[in-house]
Amino acid sequence: MSSGPIPNQVSKPTVASFGMRLRVFLRLLCGLRKHDFRAAATWINTMYPGVSPVGRLIKFLRWSLWQMWCEIPDALCTAKFAPIVSRTPIWLAAGNPLENHPWGSRPDAALPKRVHIVVIGAGFTGGALAYHWSRRAASNPDLTMTVLDMGEAASGSSGRNEGLVVMGRYCHMVEQTVLRHLPAVRPNLSEPDRQQLARQFAVAYCKAAYRNGDLIEEAIRREGFDCDYARHGWVQARDADQQAALAESVRTALDTGLTDWTSIPPDEVKLRSGMAVTHNAGYSIAAASFHPAKWVWSLLNSSLRSEKIEFYSRTKVLKVELVGEDYHVHTTRGLIKAHTVVNATESYTPLLHRQFHDRILPTQTQAASGDGGPAAMPPHIGISGTRGFFGKHGDKVMVGSDATRVPDHEAGRIQPSRFITKFLLGEMRRYFGDSRYHITHEWSGTVSYTPDEYPIVGVMDGHRQYIIAGMAGSGTGVAFNAARCVVNRILELIDEPDDYPPEYFAPTRLLDPEHHTWPKLERSLGG
Repeated sequence: MSSGPIPNQVSKPTVASFGMRLRVFLRLLCGLRKHDFRAAATWINTMYPGVSPVGRLIKFLRWSLWQMWCEIPDALCTAKFAPIVSRTPIWLAAGNPLENHPWGSRPDAALPKRVHIVVIGAGFTGGALAYHWSRRAASNPDLTMTVLDMGEAASGSSGRNEGLVVMGRYCHMVEQTVLRHLPAVRPNLSEPDRQQLARQFAVAYCKAAYRNGDLIEEAIRREGFDCDYARHGWVQARDADQQAALAESVRTALDTGLTDWTSIPPDEVKLRSGMAVTHNAGYSIAAASFHPAKWVWSLLNSSLRSEKIEFYSRTKVLKVELVGEDYHVHTTRGLIKAHTVVNATESYTPLLHRQFHDRILPTQTQAASGDGGPAAMPPHIGISGTRGFFGKHGDKVMVGSDATRVPDHEAGRIQPSRFITKFLLGEMRRYFGDSRYHITHEWSGTVSYTPDEYPIVGVMDGHRQYIIAGMAGSGTGVAFNAARCVVNRILELIDEPDDYPPEYFAPTRLLDPEHHTWPKLERSLGG
């Protein structure tokens, strides 16, 4: 006996009436805000490479009119917004177990006057630093650590993202972003030498990212962390005009032995992700899905069992200065003196350290989540179209996109574009067909890019102030392993591999490229 159609799936395609198209079109026009125009500029510059400025504008206008008159109205026939859409990310909607820590339970708590190490930021990186410190510095009671956050644990980009443990960016992608930047910082190199150097950067990055993914899984299994972890990969759709680039990226993966990245045919795309496509898609085999905020809270809770580690939320760092042999960390709650400081501040970095303006670039992404959505979309797997991402977490379906630079002072603001959300509804319909979808949450976050889209890990001042930043939206592919390596450097431990050699990852690559010690060229990396 048939059980009937799945309630949230629409059996027949829906098409908007003329009146609805007109209403949607006018509302979209009237609803445009400043960030919509910034995002439009990003779209124009990235989606139409090799086209003249006038040609790009014409193509964009055609595309946007088609979206506003056709794609978005059709999608809105079955997708609705709640009367009041929350701007709280779904990862934080159920509350934060470390909210107002420790002040909520100890109102009279005070910051320590002196510690060995201060960590600024309590997201992926700050939580990982605390976790590794609790494990690696256990034998010395004097090696105390204080973690500070101006908000709550995981309240920044670590609690506002897609919910994937990525294997970093695939090798060919890293190679291309570095290669585009090298003429500005290595003008004396020949083009073949630049290509070789970019390949070396990509290989160093991917090797570190692969270990990062495995280390995260090992920690979750070892500690029994409850963060909804599942390792089922990440499917990334590619259109017809992207097939040659996909094939080249897979060849690069084979040449370098970094074969997490591969290509899968449309039938396998459908099986793994539920997306209906007509061309091959990229596939990251070992990517995973998890609850990002629970991961951060688990790291911190595990660390706080050690008497040597303390965490203070709602404590903004105003300035860090080296005075004699100590760092003076000035906060809204007072001064802390420390031997070492680690900045886990990502997109907030230029606000605290002005030398990183135009070197750490705050970049806004956004997402929305709600009930219903495509019945064909499986849970716990990364899914990307060519212009957005999708995911099912429990009974919630998420859509998201954007990668637009914002001014330094807008880092962390929640200012999602409703136009982008509605565009994503059309994209979801394109891949999965019509489905009833009720959006209840919509938010944005800011990640940090660097000019070469390559992270920085290491000492930033020539003394004992470290930074881990610039992860280009791939924080789960960098932060945990990078934190491990920085902790080992501070403790001068050499019993574990260091995956972030200074010639590739040191901040001087951005701050002083002329005097940066660049890696020597090798001739055995394929290609």
